Amino acid sequence: MSGFTRARRAGRTAAALAASAAAAATGLLAAAPSAVAAPQPIVGGTTTTTSAYPFMMQITDRWQNQFCGGTLVSPTKVVTAAHCMVGESTRSVRVVGGRTYLNGSNGTVARVGGIWIHPDYSGVTRGEDVAVLTLSSPMPYAPAPYVSSSDTGVYTPGTTARVLGWGDTREGGSASDQLRTATVPVVSDASCGTSYGSDYVAAEMVCAGYTSGGVDTCQGDSGGPLLVGGVLAGVTSWGDGCARAGYPGVYARLSAFSDLVTEQVRS
Repeated sequence: MSGFTRARRAGRTAAALAASAAAAATGLLAAAPSAVAAPQPIVGGTTTTTSAYPFMMQITDRWQNQFCGGTLVSPTKVVTAAHCMVGESTRSVRVVGGRTYLNGSNGTVARVGGIWIHPDYSGVTRGEDVAVLTLSSPMPYAPAPYVSSSDTGVYTPGTTARVLGWGDTREGGSASDQLRTATVPVVSDASCGTSYGSDYVAAEMVCAGYTSGGVDTCQGDSGGPLLVGGVLAGVTSWGDGCARAGYPGVYARLSAFSDLVTEQVRS
């Protein structure tokens, strides 16, 4: 079974070309995120604000079109998904904080000075789907704490986790202009392995969702947080569709990469 990322990138290349042509006449340039496997948004959740979750970042192109999410873990460091950053450069990416609405103009926009992608990343179903962005200027928002390598108890099946994002509100639907959130239970490795077979790498992934479906991350939510008790425990990665019964969302198990993330945070 192939995995589908939850990044909002479909059509970016075509949109960028069209926008470039229009820019010559209008002086304005806008683009949608680039074409790769589609990312995912919050299905079955409720609206919220970046005031409630100040560490929630939009990952955008240089025209501030959001295509992934990220979590501020220090004033100049943002944790996101590796698949969000493949093919990107420090010139092509911006990070936006303090902006609840995609169509807003408030908040803080930071350039990216460095992109670290897990060196072993080669695809979402192989694991290592984590990246750290170094911002060129600090964000004035409270960062989120994240799990250590020994914090394995947060992945106990049935534990309530929280997800956040601007992704689609239903499979095949459209993005939410306002930040959304939902709670989902952590799923056992055995159950997730039944759903996804060998594509699920238990040492580096964790599943969360309801057996009956209905609540999930979706396209546009990639890179955003899976929080347990207010602590960053996972990174939105992939899944089969959005909110389908028997197919929970799959997240990078951050405890497996915590030491590497800390190296980047301290660098």
